[in-house]
Amino acid sequence: MKYLKFLVLGVLFGIVLSKAEVISWYRIYEMFKFQSFHMYGVIGSAVILGIIAVQIIKKTQLRGIEGQQITFNPKAKSIARYLFGGIIFGCGWALTGACPGPMFILVGRGIGVFLVIIASALAGTFVYGLLRSKLPH
Repeated sequence: MKYLKFLVLGVLFGIVLSKAEVISWYRIYEMFKFQSFHMYGVIGSAVILGIIAVQIIKKTQLRGIEGQQITFNPKAKSIARYLFGGIIFGCGWALTGACPGPMFILVGRGIGVFLVIIASALAGTFVYGLLRSKLPH
């Protein structure tokens, strides 16, 4: 029962993403070919909303769901890790037609092949955990 609110919120978020067509392979394809503004508008809106939310959290010193202090780490000095990670993320997104969140929504909509993609993503995360100490950070 403790996690029911998160399940309900996740289901509602999945419905919104589905209705907004951001889980559509065709919409993602259009974005990567620079043929449509749809996805850029959604992503841009999310970035702007995130900036506003972070500023509100900083100014009002809001606390987390369990009452803990919310803190933000200063910017990292190395941009190479963000570029490298972004390239890997973008390649995966382009190859599968979905970023991590919508993969679960697509499984929920009955597209079972995304279970293979989720398993691959989990395997990649596991491999990263094994190699993390050897990678530049």
